[in-house]
Amino acid sequence: MKAENRESVLGKLSLGGEVQLPEGFRSSYVVKGRLERSLIEEISRAKKEPEWMLRLRLKALEAYEKLPFPNWIRGVEELDIDELAHYIKPEAGLARSWEDIPQEIRRVYEGLNLPEAEKRALAGISFQFESETVYLGIKKLLEERKVVMVPMEEALNRYPDMVKEYFSRVFPFAEHKFAALHAALWSGGVFVYVPRGIRIPQPIEAFFFMASALEGQFEHTLLIADEGSEIQFIEGCSAPMYKSYSFHDGMVEIYAHRNSRVKFVTLQNWSGNVINFNNKRAIAESNSSVEWLEGSVGSKVTYVYPSTILKGDGAKTSIYTVTISNGKKLKDTGAKVIALGKNAGAKIVSKSISANGGTNVYRGLVRINRGSENTVVTSSCDSLILDRKSRAYTYPHNQIEEDTASVSHEARTGRISEEQLFYMRSRGLSEGEAKSLMVLGFLEDVLVDVPFEMASVLNTVIQLEFSKLGGTG
Repeated sequence: MKAENRESVLGKLSLGGEVQLPEGFRSSYVVKGRLERSLIEEISRAKKEPEWMLRLRLKALEAYEKLPFPNWIRGVEELDIDELAHYIKPEAGLARSWEDIPQEIRRVYEGLNLPEAEKRALAGISFQFESETVYLGIKKLLEERKVVMVPMEEALNRYPDMVKEYFSRVFPFAEHKFAALHAALWSGGVFVYVPRGIRIPQPIEAFFFMASALEGQFEHTLLIADEGSEIQFIEGCSAPMYKSYSFHDGMVEIYAHRNSRVKFVTLQNWSGNVINFNNKRAIAESNSSVEWLEGSVGSKVTYVYPSTILKGDGAKTSIYTVTISNGKKLKDTGAKVIALGKNAGAKIVSKSISANGGTNVYRGLVRINRGSENTVVTSSCDSLILDRKSRAYTYPHNQIEEDTASVSHEARTGRISEEQLFYMRSRGLSEGEAKSLMVLGFLEDVLVDVPFEMASVLNTVIQLEFSKLGGTG
């Protein structure tokens, strides 16, 4: 595929844009109300789950009820779990072709250019509408190489041993209240298994869409890369704008076996009244590599911290986060790295942009366990503040128990000055155009350092967001 074609297609992925509520949308089954045992049993029964999964859900519910609400969480005062619809099944089955999808839902895909993206750039794609996957497209490449890509519900029945081995093991639900809530209510998501030695050159994508106000979406993505394999996963999301809020509490678990490589790209572009929590963790075995790119543009409030446990010797990870708080939004993001093996390495890069009263917070944790000899971790956090109403905060935390480890952290905060704006306006640019160009320049080193596909998508999303300021778009 020519580079310009690939860019034009990927540049349209996951943007969300002006998404409209599909006319004529109907749900066939809704579970809502007070969060209690009978509600969990009802969801499990509706999905015809095996007994062991129901037991896991109920244990998670018990944990949720016991765990304290994090006292540092802000901006979610309106959140009332008991008033949400926890499970919404659309009036649509799982389709394998676009034509088999109900027209009102298909219009959403077409508005997001997903059929075109699938045709030209992707090896596989799944589309979740409300709580269920309604479309799954897989090209021959995946089938020929025995790659498994199915909805999580289907994986429970077809690959129970693998799901049991990894589900809630990479990210145990007992770690915090919202992880437990997710495990109790999870629905939808994708299961991916890449066999030993298989490398897939084209990315696969999962797209998640919420169509209702006062809805909770709890998709669960589980990605297993066997020894020597390689895969790239793109995750996108969107929702129409409502007067009341919606709630997202998803989870991603990645297990990278020896010598494997996983790239995971997220482009979060929820509408401006979504409260977004996302739980993401990878375990990297010896000489494997996990690369995260977290692009956070939309939502009212976001809490997400991609994390990697460097379990094996020589394991590597990179975690890039790019967050934009444009308007009265709060983005509380960051990265976590826990090193167990020897000669491990990690690179953390955070870039945040605050505009029009927006607030960005970076929270980072680097833990080097005793015995993780010669591990090297570098982290840098850069914040760009576009006006006096906006804020940025950085809270790094390092725990080093190994004398041979090397850990560094840099943080910088910059503000666009009147002199800079005057200089650029004197060259014929409007104020919006000047700000847009400075934002892109601020992100240049991130966009250069990440793979081409990631950079082109992220660049387009950022330009779209800042075009609202009157920039170059």
